[in-house]
Amino acid sequence: MQNKLSKTELNDIIQWDVKTWSKVLPFWEKHFSIKPGMKVLAIGEREGGLSMWFAKKGCSVTCTDYNDFPDTTKDLHKDYKVAQLINYELNVDATDLSRFDSNSYDIVVFKSVIGVLSEKDRQQTAIKEMHRVLKKDGALLFAENLKGTKLHSYLRKKFVRWDSYWRYLDLKKDKDLFDSFTKKEFKAIGFSSNFGRSEGQKSFLSKMDSGLVWMTPKTWRYVLFGVLIK
Repeated sequence: MQNKLSKTELNDIIQWDVKTWSKVLPFWEKHFSIKPGMKVLAIGEREGGLSMWFAKKGCSVTCTDYNDFPDTTKDLHKDYKVAQLINYELNVDATDLSRFDSNSYDIVVFKSVIGVLSEKDRQQTAIKEMHRVLKKDGALLFAENLKGTKLHSYLRKKFVRWDSYWRYLDLKKDKDLFDSFTKKEFKAIGFSSNFGRSEGQKSFLSKMDSGLVWMTPKTWRYVLFGVLIK
């Protein structure tokens, strides 16, 4: 399991809605053994937080994004003294990972990425590409936005500027996206923290969620964690 991370480290790894989304780290470690020397392909890593976390564990990380990285990404990796374990690839489309060899990575990881693909068919293509580049017994580790309730949908339309093109996963209808994997572990979390408009509000509401989890149906939750073994 992971060593205790400081609040600053968690903020640098997760970046937003930290209290809720950071719970993915122990979930991943519970269901897959992350070892030094493993090769990691990190998809959609604009701020580079997950790349930093894996590099701190001694992994060799390919940090990718569709757009240019801000200067702060490489600065973060230098600050944590892991830059030597990370290389960068730009203009990486999750639906076309052809520049990466098949069966070449121990881990593929992403957080809040495939929603931007807008269509289920494109999400399916991306997951197939991630499956292709994984070694046998390698793992796809992810955290992605769920559809949640009608209230979540209403507030996203009102406050989230990219809501018009984002495709949120449906807990019941979209698990077929992952059928190509031999072993699958999922966990759906979060309800009220998505309603917060500031990081402080989200953190407070996330504490409430911890006490309410037993009385909220999984279909009400807005984050899906996954560990998928090839």
